[in-house]
Formats: sequence, C-alpha cells, structure tokens
Amino acid sequence: MFIRAERENDRDVVFDVNLSAFETPYEANLVDVLREQVRPFVSLVAEENGDVVGHIMFTPVVLSGYPELKVVGLGPLAVAPEHQRKGYGSTLVRNGLDYCRKLGFAAVVVLGHPGYCPLFGFSPSSRFGIDSDFEVPEDVFMALELEPEALSGKTGRVKYHAAFSDQ
Repeated sequence: MFIRAERENDRDVVFDVNLSAFETPYEANLVDVLREQVRPFVSLVAEENGDVVGHIMFTPVVLSGYPELKVVGLGPLAVAPEHQRKGYGSTLVRNGLDYCRKLGFAAVVVLGHPGYCPLFGFSPSSRFGIDSDFEVPEDVFMALELEPEALSGKTGRVKYHAAFSDQ
C-alpha cells in the first residue's frame, strides 16, 4: 500500500472509486466540484500495485466567530468495495491528518460513523460547543484538535463550502 497526493491524471479513477464506494454519485461529483472551487484542499490516494483503490479529501471549513482559525473538514473518504476492511481507509485517514497538521491546520471536523472516527481521536463536536450547519445526529458530527487546545473556548457553528449543499 502506498499513499500519495492525488495527481491530475488520477481524476477519472478517483471519480470511479468514489462512485463505487457510495450508493449515489453525490460524493464522486462533490470531489470534482471541490477540486475546482476550493483552495487549499488536501486530496490523497491509496495505491495497491499501481492501482488507485482509495481516496480521501480535506477542505477548509469556517467556525463562526473564528474565521482566522484554520479548520478543515474530512470527507469524502472512499475505498473501492473490493479493497474495504483491509486498512486502506485507516491509512488514508492517518496520513491525511498528518498532512493537515504539517500544513498548519489547527483542527479537523467530520460527519462520520461514530464507531469509526473515534479510532483516530475524533470526539463529538458538542464536547467543544461546536455544531454543524447540517442537521445531523449529535454523535456523527465530530472534531479533532490537531494543535493542543485549538478549540478550547471556541464555540460556534461549522460552515462547509457551498458545494456540499449544492450537489
């Protein structure tokens, strides 16, 4: 398994991986839109024997009242069905979090599975007094501080890029 930054010539296969991993084309289309409209973004792929089998993306979000705070949203995360449950997703998440930390992001938020995301240190964002601009159950919107105390005393609502709502 090899994790690397997405390249221009990966676009079609990244689309296909996202399309195969989800029930609808929403996430595959979202990745294409985010690539065009958002800066900066982090987009990594997992390769096995030269084939892209997984993808993860991180894009900036804004915490209301703290526009200067560098926060990023994790998602989508996709692994081709035949490669799931083999560690590709976990490796993508760990590498992606490290990459975001090196880029100076202070925190990460995710709309994710409450049984999966805590494995990487995520906890319900309500613990920080933070909620999402999406109506979701409290246990699926989570946050992780990449810098110690980055979210301490900072309450508010996380706003995602408009592309997340427009798809």
